[in-house]
Amino acid sequence: MSEELKKEEIVSTEEVQAVIPAVEETAPVEETVADAVEIPETAEIPEIPVAPEIPVIPEAKEEEEAVVEAVEEEVVEPAEIVAEKTPVKPAKTAPKQDFDWDAYEKGETYGDVSKDKLIETYDQSLSKINDREVVIGTVTSLNKREVVINIGYKSDGVVSMTEFRYNPDLKVGDEVEVYIESQEDKKGQLILSHKKARATRSWDRVNTALENDEIVKGYVKCRTKGGMIVDIFGIEAFLPGSQIDVKPIRDYDIFVDKTMEFKVVKINQEFKNVVVSHKALIEAELEQQKKDIIAKLEKGQVLEGVVKNITTYGVFIDLGGVDGLIHITDLSWGRVSHPEEVVKLDEKINVVILDFDDEKKRIALGLKQLTPHPWDALDENLKVGDIVKGKVVVMADYGAFIEIAPGVEGLIHVSEMSWTQHLRSAQDFMKVGDDVEAIILTLDRDERKMSLGIKQLKSDPWEDIEAKFALGSKHIAKVRNFTNFGVFVEIEEGVEGLIHISDLSWTKKIKHPSEFTSIGAEIEVQVLEIDKENRRLSLGHKQLEENPWDVFETLFTVGSVHEGTIIDLLDKGAVISLPYGVEGFATPKHLVKEDGSQAQLDEKLDFKVIEFNKDSKRIILSHSRIFEDEQRAEAKKDKEANADIAAPEKKASRKVKKDKEEIQQQPVMEKTTLGDISELAELKEKMEGNKE
Repeated sequence: MSEELKKEEIVSTEEVQAVIPAVEETAPVEETVADAVEIPETAEIPEIPVAPEIPVIPEAKEEEEAVVEAVEEEVVEPAEIVAEKTPVKPAKTAPKQDFDWDAYEKGETYGDVSKDKLIETYDQSLSKINDREVVIGTVTSLNKREVVINIGYKSDGVVSMTEFRYNPDLKVGDEVEVYIESQEDKKGQLILSHKKARATRSWDRVNTALENDEIVKGYVKCRTKGGMIVDIFGIEAFLPGSQIDVKPIRDYDIFVDKTMEFKVVKINQEFKNVVVSHKALIEAELEQQKKDIIAKLEKGQVLEGVVKNITTYGVFIDLGGVDGLIHITDLSWGRVSHPEEVVKLDEKINVVILDFDDEKKRIALGLKQLTPHPWDALDENLKVGDIVKGKVVVMADYGAFIEIAPGVEGLIHVSEMSWTQHLRSAQDFMKVGDDVEAIILTLDRDERKMSLGIKQLKSDPWEDIEAKFALGSKHIAKVRNFTNFGVFVEIEEGVEGLIHISDLSWTKKIKHPSEFTSIGAEIEVQVLEIDKENRRLSLGHKQLEENPWDVFETLFTVGSVHEGTIIDLLDKGAVISLPYGVEGFATPKHLVKEDGSQAQLDEKLDFKVIEFNKDSKRIILSHSRIFEDEQRAEAKKDKEANADIAAPEKKASRKVKKDKEEIQQQPVMEKTTLGDISELAELKEKMEGNKE
């Protein structure tokens, strides 16, 4: 107990003692104490001995009104007066009072009873409370706006009814938790809050509810994305849409502002998030219902159900507590794009049980099984070779399914759509929804299978291929596909041929057919060879023109020089474009220019033909051979000229050599004479003349 409360109690006692003499001198007191304890109307009130100066005690009803006025005015009656009023036995919730009943029965007045004992008795009748604590109170009255709660204090507290909206069953006598905000406000009123009391203990209560799997009440505040917000013990919890009911809920708004029971299923301690479920309360009951229903199920049994949910793969049916699934393939004997084409939500339909699993509680249902199979009603006179009409219902790369009657389908394989040997996708011939006419190729009533064909409605173009596409004949074809070795073209539907890459051009070196033409383009061809048995045609394009190599043989002779342009550089050499659209080839060593540099792309130079092969259509060129041959010719010419000049020179040299030998053979003279000098001078002049 705080010091302020103790101080207030002491002051209250002094005030009581101070009031006692004043009361004795004033008019007689006609009021009694009401201790918030109801006195039965039938109870007999004993006569009370009256002192000369004390008036008779009034009825109990007047006592209650006097006490209420005293509480509102915050006036405490003297202990002596209280002692002489009609005694009321204490309530069960109030502390035990020490009252001298023997003295009262003897008719003793308040002066005969200890004043201290009366004051102590009065103090004990009031509860000891503190601000900012949670206590238990009892609802004494309520209306649409307020709830009056008694916590055993000298006055009752009033709490707004909005704090109890989660509990619409609140009634008088219920015990509730309240938070004491203030024992007295400016008006002397006790201030209580039920919302704060719930918030103070809500987190512990929520965790306890999760641990003990308790059922709690919550108020649905509003709708949010994917679910609802529920007030549980003052905490905003999340109710997922899937946890509202076992049935899918399409309108969440009908639950707003309602109080429902929930189970706490998940708590995030870190973020203080709470997830609750209403569905969990009814699942246990439904599980028992499911067991009872599944125990009575039999394959082939027909039941009535309600369409609960529709998905792209099937329909869920409520069989009265247990769900079953009708797969989309079991809705109708015909093709169904979406289950909504057959059933609608909340529609009552009859279904047949196809299979069920006791352990997994799964039930497979069927709707089409309630009607005869369309194959059983198929015309008995229908046979292979008959022509039928139908609609394309499914497309695949390998073919198309044609529905010739509801639930009766046949397959047209892509190979049966055209006489061509070059297979394509079925989408190139038809699409879903097309009305087609086909011929029955196979019919198996036991297996309920049928294969159809549409190319058989046309004549086979290969039967008279030799007459229609004779050898050497020219035609316009359409490019269908490329390969590394050639081009596949279609002359007409069902008649295709191959143009080899070597038969595309006389002059160009083609690495891939895409360099020459494109898919879908038209190209003129000539029939070179026919293989009727294997349905093959060998075609050519260059054969439409004369072979230019007969002319090139006379133009590009070995040793001839022509201007060319380098159009491509390779590791092994370069491709050179020559006049008349012909191409040649030069190795790297033949691309060296006179200054020693290498020829570049798109450079124009003169090239000499060093090799020409008509059969292999090959021309070998060289640029460096041009100046190399010129250098060789000049070197040869210089060699011949030098030879003519060097002949007399060699003759003089041989004579000088002979003279030297003669001089060496002469005897050595001791002294040189003038004659010797003159001879040597002549010899020197002669040698210099020969050298010149």
